[in-house]
Amino acid sequence: MKLHELSPAPGSVKEAYRKGRGAGSGNGKTAGKGHKGQKARSGGGVRPGFEGGQMPLQRRIPKRGFNNIFAKEYVAINVDVLNRFEDGAVVDAEAISKAGIVKNTRDGIKILGRGELNRKLTVVAVAFSESAKEKIEAAGGKAEVK
Repeated sequence: MKLHELSPAPGSVKEAYRKGRGAGSGNGKTAGKGHKGQKARSGGGVRPGFEGGQMPLQRRIPKRGFNNIFAKEYVAINVDVLNRFEDGAVVDAEAISKAGIVKNTRDGIKILGRGELNRKLTVVAVAFSESAKEKIEAAGGKAEVK
């Protein structure tokens, strides 16, 4: 077999479909665009969501709620998750993300009080719940607000 003898499998290659190449092609004259009108023109057609001048759906539906652009978004972590650190460790946002507990720390980490803590840790976070602070201090550690 030589390179010039190679050919694709029969039926696997289709002839290119050529629009507007005469009446005999089956798609000549208006080339499937009908007669005149906006969609027949070059660059014609309407943008997504356009309803022919009628008030579009996204403008008919009322707005709801409020999005505070200045709000801080904290990632919540419970006290029981901190048991994976060694005794005496300093646990901050960097240590928590390195341990794979949280991927993105956003605006900071808040420690919540679910579960028990049996390690003496120095926890540095943006915020603590009252119960979390009590549990960290009861285990002999420190809760420092960053």
